[in-house]
Amino acid sequence: MRMVVHWCNWEGRGLDHCSFVESDESLIIEGLAIGSQSEGYAAHYYVLTDGDFRTREVRVEFVGGPRMHLTADGQGNWHDMVSDEPVPLLAGCLDVDIAVTPATNTLPIKRLALDEKASRDIIVAYVPPVAYSASDFLPRVMTQRYTCLIPDKRYRYESTPRGFTAELQVDKYGLVLDYPEIFRRLSN
Repeated sequence: MRMVVHWCNWEGRGLDHCSFVESDESLIIEGLAIGSQSEGYAAHYYVLTDGDFRTREVRVEFVGGPRMHLTADGQGNWHDMVSDEPVPLLAGCLDVDIAVTPATNTLPIKRLALDEKASRDIIVAYVPPVAYSASDFLPRVMTQRYTCLIPDKRYRYESTPRGFTAELQVDKYGLVLDYPEIFRRLSN
């Protein structure tokens, strides 16, 4: 399956152009997000998963700003390709959550394959929207919970440390249609 989708932020400013290419062996998510938060940003992102939707590679590069390139073994062990060092802080994370796009919400939705009303707490490698210094531009661990409200249609996402909750409407592929107050999908 190959799909290209577009999102804008809730106010209709900014744009995220994203390609999804899924096969039995992998899912590749690649996109460009241009946003209006703070002073504005543009970021290119790339995520590769294995056939079980566990993150294996992540690249994020802000135009005129910091960049990161990480690999993971699918078992929760991460490696920073920029510094050529392991990243033990991310131990146990199987998913990445890139803040500037709703594309990465697809990863735990597909990987967890939750039954109706089932919930699961996970830890993710969270990539913040803007980094203050290129020297410390690495994800941090964040605890999240996903609950299946209606299979293949609606999921509750919770960022448990922040107390943030959103009900995500998704299409039959697990791609976000509506992320209330943050992103909405545009017609292609």
